[in-house]
Amino acid sequence: MSEGEYERLLNRALSKLPPRADKGGRFELPEPLSSISGNRTVLYNLNEICNRLNRDRDHLLKFLSREMATAGSLDGARAVFQGNFENRVFKRLLDMYVKDYVLCPICHQQDTKIVKKGHYHFLVCEACGATSSLRGI
Repeated sequence: MSEGEYERLLNRALSKLPPRADKGGRFELPEPLSSISGNRTVLYNLNEICNRLNRDRDHLLKFLSREMATAGSLDGARAVFQGNFENRVFKRLLDMYVKDYVLCPICHQQDTKIVKKGHYHFLVCEACGATSSLRGI
């Protein structure tokens, strides 16, 4: 194989790869901002967290509610949960969510999206092209 043919084949293979959304910047999750008011806990920056994770607010709210075994509702840009939960609980649960529903298990990039096919949900990585099944919430 000549060097020119190798270059042509390499360029062809590289052109078939999906574009990479992440340009090498470090992924940082915003700190959850919460406060306890009576028998309710308010997570103020739910929208900011969902925007950074590129995830639907309802999906994250459902996950947090299930993990905390309580009712949660949306109130504008914030989430309200029944019960008293410290900020460290939100931090721990958000780390779990990122590990299970955001980061690609193959290349560990955050450039993923959740795709529903039939009754099943899959995590599709836009960086490496991997598809992984997800457990339901």
